[in-house]
Amino acid sequence: MRIRAAILALLFVPLSGCELLEQASDPFDDAAAVAPAPSYSPSTAREQLPTLRVAERRPADVPDYSRREFGTAWKDVDGNGCNQRDDVLLRDAVPGTTVVQVQRSCPHDVLAGTWVDPYSGKHLTFTDLKDQRQAQAIQIDHVVPLAEAWVSGAHAWSAERRVRFANDLEVLLASDGPTNASKGSSDPAAWRPKAPFQCSYATHWIDVKHRWELAVDRSEARALSEMLETCDPS
Repeated sequence: MRIRAAILALLFVPLSGCELLEQASDPFDDAAAVAPAPSYSPSTAREQLPTLRVAERRPADVPDYSRREFGTAWKDVDGNGCNQRDDVLLRDAVPGTTVVQVQRSCPHDVLAGTWVDPYSGKHLTFTDLKDQRQAQAIQIDHVVPLAEAWVSGAHAWSAERRVRFANDLEVLLASDGPTNASKGSSDPAAWRPKAPFQCSYATHWIDVKHRWELAVDRSEARALSEMLETCDPS
């Protein structure tokens, strides 16, 4: 009990200046509470892509999109006490860099850490994520944006299914704020990450659309096929 108390005391040391305090250990074993970020096989993506339903880019019978249709952000859909933002921040951080605290029922409210943006490779280090400016600089990205999911089939889902999609950890990534803003609600035909990251982006996008039975349009499918060509043939 004395060891646990000492570790807890370290986690509650206040942040000051620009110093990043590293979490020396994980007393709550939170890594086990949040599944690791999945990786996706290019060969599987190549098999899945032609099986996706093809639809018009903007079907005329789809109602206007509203973020409210996917519920409020963020929820604790996996019941571990933390909302999905904290789960993703913990999962996607560079190992050993996070500083966390207990906040109400959440044992890993993320205060600081280092991340690598999945679309640009930019290293992101933050010392105080309670500061609004820093919090805005690292965002939780829906790989397939909600607006894109809406026109691809989510408009016909139940409200409960849309909430599950919006909070699915396998749809979410911690991302650089400006990069995420530039991506917006674009699909791969309108926006692509830097070349070294196009393979992982395309395979992830295809996996999401396949698992959630969402459609693709022809220009989107063509862009995805082109990005799969950047994958290592091995």
